[in-house]
Amino acid sequence: MCFLDLEERDVPPVILSAAGSALVLDDSGPGLPRVRHFGADLGAVTGADLLPALLSLTPALSLLPGQDESWFGRPGLSGDRAGEHWPVRWTAENVETAAEPGAGGRVTVAAVDAEAGLRLLSELVMDASGVVTMRHTVTNTAASPYRLQGLVCALPLPARAGELLDFTGRWALEKVPQRREFGQGVWSRENHRGRTGHDATGLLVAGTPGFGFRAGEVWAVHAGWSGGHVHYAERLVEGQAVLAAGELLEPGEITLTQDESHTTPWVYFTWSGSGLDEASGRLHDHLRAARPLPVRPVTLNNWEATYFDHGLDRLRDLADKAAAAGVERFVLDDGWFRHRRHDRAGLGDWYVDEDVWPDGLHPLAEHVRKLGLQFGLWFEPEMVNPDSDLARAHPDWMLARAARPPVLWRNQQVLDLARPEVYDHLLDRLDTLTREYALDYIKWDHNRDLAEPVHDGTPGVHAQTAAAYRLIDELRRRHPGLEIESCSSGGARIDYGVLARTDRVWASDCNDALDRQAIQRWTGLLVPPDRMGCHVGAPHDHITGRALPLAFRAATAMFGHMGVEWDLTSASPEELAELGVWIALHKRLRPVLHAGRVVRADHPDPSALLHGVVLPERAVFACVQLTSRVAVSPEPLRLPGLDPDALYEVRAAGPLPEGAGLPQWVFAPARLPGAALAELGLPGPALRPASALVFELERVTPGAQD
Repeated sequence: MCFLDLEERDVPPVILSAAGSALVLDDSGPGLPRVRHFGADLGAVTGADLLPALLSLTPALSLLPGQDESWFGRPGLSGDRAGEHWPVRWTAENVETAAEPGAGGRVTVAAVDAEAGLRLLSELVMDASGVVTMRHTVTNTAASPYRLQGLVCALPLPARAGELLDFTGRWALEKVPQRREFGQGVWSRENHRGRTGHDATGLLVAGTPGFGFRAGEVWAVHAGWSGGHVHYAERLVEGQAVLAAGELLEPGEITLTQDESHTTPWVYFTWSGSGLDEASGRLHDHLRAARPLPVRPVTLNNWEATYFDHGLDRLRDLADKAAAAGVERFVLDDGWFRHRRHDRAGLGDWYVDEDVWPDGLHPLAEHVRKLGLQFGLWFEPEMVNPDSDLARAHPDWMLARAARPPVLWRNQQVLDLARPEVYDHLLDRLDTLTREYALDYIKWDHNRDLAEPVHDGTPGVHAQTAAAYRLIDELRRRHPGLEIESCSSGGARIDYGVLARTDRVWASDCNDALDRQAIQRWTGLLVPPDRMGCHVGAPHDHITGRALPLAFRAATAMFGHMGVEWDLTSASPEELAELGVWIALHKRLRPVLHAGRVVRADHPDPSALLHGVVLPERAVFACVQLTSRVAVSPEPLRLPGLDPDALYEVRAAGPLPEGAGLPQWVFAPARLPGAALAELGLPGPALRPASALVFELERVTPGAQD
């Protein structure tokens, strides 16, 4: 630990490095440290070695860029005092660093502008994966209130970052990619929905033109916050450029009285010199290190099997079929609580419906556990139906102006969790039910945007989001073994803010395996497979109406946290047996699928995908045919991510796709070095549309025989 002398003008820069990436902070001036480099590791150099090179560079941007440093783009901090504007000029009081070459480190900066009446604490951390996390805390030191308008985290981009990738989407079709040239000006993705949103970008990526999964240099940013947020990239005519993200504040949402502070959410930055996969892998490593998880049980959710029809005998039969197929967890979805025979009533009345369940949920829970399965329950704590006992008893509990409630959406209004009485009531109901049924798992849903949210006369998204986090945290503190899934009408609350306190996210309400291939591919840039719910849906998808074979549905679901969302009581004995084979395969390969590095080939055939998960000793891949192939012969399967010097045995895994022209290696395992598998590849299978070939690799000793 050291403290830098800010009076010394030739202070050597701070270098944080880990996993082949580096960040260089220049602290030679009186203001905030300036970022001289974020990208590839610079080798075995010290800060003193870099001083001559830094002196020749044009001025760099600070951790919070503003006009005092000739940055004429969006300011890192904006605000006012009753309409009076105070340009901020920070003076750093101390810079505390703790860095270990190759292992990352931490930089904490304390700064002040006495005339503006503000203090700043900036925290920047590089972990062992090379991911940089940053947040700022601003404090009002003056007597007059300071209205905070914006506070973001930003890092500079080099001129060669000439292309942008971000994502949009809608309900049941999340994470649709869109690419564009990164010229001069701002490309900004702002979210005012009060939740992360189906159309949320998740990652905003800048890169060298033409970057792909395995090639090109990329920089990416993610705001770990489940409320309003902004991600943007900006380039000025002077040549300076930034990648930035943070919480999106509505006017008047955050007003700081004297000595009051506001802290941004953590913002995550990642760099890669070899395409999106490396950047994604760094984020996966970061999340797994921050929140290690136990083995992920194969989960059955009853929603698409029974909807609101909660007959005990039917649910027992469903559990029996699930257990026989190898399912390890049974989750009872919407419809178990009072007055909930449809989605227009009962939400908020978190008491077991005595008419449907005269003995409570105990008969079902006991039956499920006798089968050896865990038991979970669905909640939507933040919402309420106007037609509910709770809404009738407490109309003042809504997140709204009492005289002017927002428009209904999904027959719901939003409860104001920042009101202590609302928070206490929900915590009591969740805690009571978790204890009574010894719940292993909660599916925590959130099914509407927060339209016109008002808390105590001010915009209420920040307070609502913070209260939801506190509620989850306190419930987990009381029940340390409880797992929680974040669902938000599918994939509308997927971010590192909610993943810091939950165990998985529901990627989409769409279980159509063709759509899911793309949804999971792009959601997986941010979310590792072990935290992404992926279920085997019904033969006919209830959203798209498309009919797909079981083998394709299962091969799609097994590359995540696998589950089932299908009325197994309607399945044939042959279908149940085949499902059991796929679940057993997933369990056998789960140590690889849920711990390895995800790789996605830049496959030349647009009608097909090639992806996998790689560990040093083992790997699992899938060749996926989405639509009909134009070329007569399939492209070779060039496998990325393997050790080029290792010898691998390649063999098919699981049931083989029907109607396919399969190469010889599928029937007789082949042995090839990683370099040959990456460069020459394997002969590709001729697959029908909507089919997949799953295969595995094992590292072997040259000359060794079975």
